[in-house]
Amino acid sequence: MKFHEIIKCKSKLKQNTTKSEDLLWKHIRKRQLLGRKFIRQHAIVYESYADEYFFFVPDFYCEAEKLAIELDGKIHDFTKERDENRDKILTNLNITVVRVKNEELSNVPDILEKIKSSFKKHNNDPAFKRNRKN
Repeated sequence: MKFHEIIKCKSKLKQNTTKSEDLLWKHIRKRQLLGRKFIRQHAIVYESYADEYFFFVPDFYCEAEKLAIELDGKIHDFTKERDENRDKILTNLNITVVRVKNEELSNVPDILEKIKSSFKKHNNDPAFKRNRKN
């Protein structure tokens, strides 16, 4: 895919968010979760050849933590192998993937704890402070 197509793809995903994405976003946006900045629908390029890019767009991404959050609806019952391959590629890029089933969002505090438990950096970590300007 060409770079300008990535931007179109991200834009389309942002315009068509799910109820589950909207619910979690209310709790993690604006640095509400231990000061971490999350981005919606951030493209992560994992490979490129010439002007062709291969990428994933997780539901949410925290650059300071190298953490991708994926909300899995019923469609993911049929895409397990693809999701596993995707998670392996992201893990090879040192990105942690947290998967949350949509029905788990009935208990948002537990999900927020699950996300926080995957944080690697501490608020006094120089890398975290450097990224906090954003």
